[in-house]
Amino acid sequence: MNISIFSDNFYPEISGVSDSITSLARELSARGHNVRFYVPAYSRKDYKKGGVTAENPPLGPCVEFRRLFSVPYPTPTGQGRAIIPTGLRSISLRDFRPDIIHTQLFFGAGIEALIASRILKKPLVGTNHTALKEFLKYSPVRAAWAENLALRYVNWYYGQCEAVTAPSRSVIEEMEFFGFKKEARIISNPIDTKLFAPSANKNIPRKKFGFPEYTVIHAGRLGEERKIDVIIRALALAKKKIPSLALAIAGRGADEGRLRNLAASLGIRNAVRFLGFLNHKTLAEAYNASSVFAITSTADTQSMVMMQAMACGIPVVGVKARGIPEYIHPQNGYLIEPDNPSALAEKIIFLFKNPAKRKDLGRGARAFAEKFSAASIAEEWEMLYKKVIEQYAKKHRKA
Repeated sequence: MNISIFSDNFYPEISGVSDSITSLARELSARGHNVRFYVPAYSRKDYKKGGVTAENPPLGPCVEFRRLFSVPYPTPTGQGRAIIPTGLRSISLRDFRPDIIHTQLFFGAGIEALIASRILKKPLVGTNHTALKEFLKYSPVRAAWAENLALRYVNWYYGQCEAVTAPSRSVIEEMEFFGFKKEARIISNPIDTKLFAPSANKNIPRKKFGFPEYTVIHAGRLGEERKIDVIIRALALAKKKIPSLALAIAGRGADEGRLRNLAASLGIRNAVRFLGFLNHKTLAEAYNASSVFAITSTADTQSMVMMQAMACGIPVVGVKARGIPEYIHPQNGYLIEPDNPSALAEKIIFLFKNPAKRKDLGRGARAFAEKFSAASIAEEWEMLYKKVIEQYAKKHRKA
């Protein structure tokens, strides 16, 4: 198949969307499919912030890239780009002759995907990764009418697609609450379970990072909506029972200064390690050097970093919010109520006192994550693409 993927969010922007679609494209390429991306052009500053220098990620010989002119746009990553849709990008698709067009978001690149599907008469598949009400907090216009208009637009946009997917039920339910009528299905984001895998000897990565034997880790964008302050407050409580306890935080973001100040004010500045942005290889090592992954975000529709941590064989403690409960089960971790440092501290202490349980949950986490390997998820997409292509051809023959 020839597959065109349009996304307003891509490498080098630090995000789960970017990780998801690059992993998918790499696997589709390995399976013999041709993939062409239509994504924003980023500035040198954005590449530096993402900790990379290569213009495009190495995804295989069957993957091409078309960078579209874009302008800076405020997003949680600080790397956001807005593509101004012109409707002319479909011209460059003619030589590629896509069998299907896959749109990842509903902004400028998404509009280009919709126009291209109409002009070229090719089926359009849409994936909604976004907890829109959380994203709208970053909008320059904050008013009820603007929020309602945006939610109606999203439902209209995905209503134009032949098939609609999301990484969790929570996204679909939000769309349905605001009037979305079309059938939608859940397809998880793929995880690189080869790179993110348990280490044979955890003492090696632990020594590399200088982590104590029991370390809690969190990774991702340091944004206010991710509620990382809850983890820091929980650490301060848990350290009363576990003096050697430490917290590692991988990632960067606008909330970093506030989080550092909070750790200092709680008297645990030296127990909280801010690791900055880590590439995937180093992040996998950091997970393996840790004992528990904690996530307290109320905005995540799945959380790629949580799934990567599971793939490394460490248990997770997360909150009952958005898509998180759909991926945490009694076999791989624990769920707690949001905004509750005491509840998180209790789980951290319990797992410290019960290493056998921690080990069992780690094995369960790895087994669960393997269900979402890049190969498994690519196979789901192959089946969906083929089904949509056949149904679209049949419908247009009748027309």
